[in-house]
Amino acid sequence: MLRRASKVGRKFSNPVPTVIGGLGTIFKLLPHYLTNKAETAPARPLGPFRTDVSIYAKASESGLRVTWMGHSSLLVEIDGVRLLIDPMWDERASPTSWAGPKRFFAPTMRLEELPSIDAVLVSHDHYDHLGEASIRGLAGMVSMRGAKWVTSLGVGEELRQFGVEATRIQEMDWTESVNVGGVEITAVPTRHFSGRSLFNRFETLWSAFVLKGPKHTVYFGADSGWWEGFAEIGAAYGPFDLTMLEIGAFDVLWDGIHLGPDGAARAFEALGGRGLMMPIHWGLFDLALHAWRQPITRIVELADERGIKLWAPEPGRPTEVVGGDEVRSDWWR
Repeated sequence: MLRRASKVGRKFSNPVPTVIGGLGTIFKLLPHYLTNKAETAPARPLGPFRTDVSIYAKASESGLRVTWMGHSSLLVEIDGVRLLIDPMWDERASPTSWAGPKRFFAPTMRLEELPSIDAVLVSHDHYDHLGEASIRGLAGMVSMRGAKWVTSLGVGEELRQFGVEATRIQEMDWTESVNVGGVEITAVPTRHFSGRSLFNRFETLWSAFVLKGPKHTVYFGADSGWWEGFAEIGAAYGPFDLTMLEIGAFDVLWDGIHLGPDGAARAFEALGGRGLMMPIHWGLFDLALHAWRQPITRIVELADERGIKLWAPEPGRPTEVVGGDEVRSDWWR
């Protein structure tokens, strides 16, 4: 199943047959939305969470240090290389600045406070992963002039529209790799879709990334529903020290494109079940009908039942990944 992406006309295809809902799904959701009583957004303000940026003046002691900014935005320091993944500083995960899912808490640092970055990784073009204001801000920073931008096929054009220089963009098909400072970044298939409107779906590619340094290997799962390819990815690129899998924004109506906590636990085991599992894609935006805490409470239950070691730090805190040592912050309680 690990192969280059295929297309039908202008549209990329999923690695396995997948039905994506359209307007019909919206009509199915409407009754549930109108009667939903779950606390889909925090009743009280969260945070503030602040990143101590002085920590970045010293290299990671373990060789692998991660700062989770919420949702799927991360700063990964792996074997001497700094990678910024799916940067999302925008106020809303939306095409407009006045409506749409709004952040639960403010960014943990200003863009200008970021340390020097070797590469920015953008998995796909959905609004909760590719924020226009964030990209424009990063593209205009002098400190980012030397950074490479690594993304999926077709997304480079959107990055160029937001101010990133074309010469700095590396687009990748599934199974293709690029080397940044000795860390090999490989795009691998996921079961998802792309598009920033109902009219351009599937026209750019969506990917997960394997980050392989001299001493550490990380899997960034981005967005994906369950598919049998997880086992093949684990066999080909693992074992992983840290496996990042989405747990939020799930619903039975779109379980083919999002894992949810139960799917994430299953995917972690299929990927090899080694090292630590990091829950991502939760805790920042209201993108589904479930309570905002439900993804993390459920994955904690599953981890305890199945003996999965969780790595779930507080937002904005640079945290060392040390062997098999768990991190379970209770900030969300």
